[in-house]
Amino acid sequence: MNDSCDIRGAGLAIAPNQFPDPLQDMVLAPASGEQIAVLAGGCFWCVEAVFLELEGVLEVTSGYAGGTAETASYGAVCSGATNHAEVIRVRFDPARISYGQILKVFFSVAHDPTQLNRQGNDRGRQYRSAIFYADAAQKAVAEAYIRQLNEAGVFSAPIVTTVEPLDGFYEAEAYHQNYAARHPDQPYIAYTAAPKVDKLRKYFDEHLKGRSKSSR
Repeated sequence: MNDSCDIRGAGLAIAPNQFPDPLQDMVLAPASGEQIAVLAGGCFWCVEAVFLELEGVLEVTSGYAGGTAETASYGAVCSGATNHAEVIRVRFDPARISYGQILKVFFSVAHDPTQLNRQGNDRGRQYRSAIFYADAAQKAVAEAYIRQLNEAGVFSAPIVTTVEPLDGFYEAEAYHQNYAARHPDQPYIAYTAAPKVDKLRKYFDEHLKGRSKSSR
């Protein structure tokens, strides 16, 4: 991992908590059971650390998506020779946090969606900004929200996030899981992941675990 995959280069015109709510959130079926969201925003250590804090998030798993099972390993993905992206799989309760609200945090806090095939000095397609949709409803919400954010001009540059089908999720090696929480003093975590978590706590305090009964 290289340094700096934060959102500071995005040129935000508004504060993260002022991002519009997704207009197409209602496309999803009525909330019931559990759902998943699979997101790529650079280093999965950093994105995982953000989503673990949110009320309604039941589990976050780091992994790989966009490529084949045969090449779903850290060494192969980091080589840049596969089509995988480093991703997180968010298992969530849609009665407590909606898919659209997860995307709102993804775009406003978790990464810079205007950087093409990189986050800061982490470069390559494995660090691309992407949403891997599980069904047509998730695809509709994601595509509509990207259009909505671009039209609202919340970034100083166009969003380059790709919306890709989730053909498979491959769990990353055990030592990657919950990495930031287990290694808070590691320089990359202190410089890159911790500021994202601080930003989440500052702007979305009411949506943190233990702070809100509902985020919908």
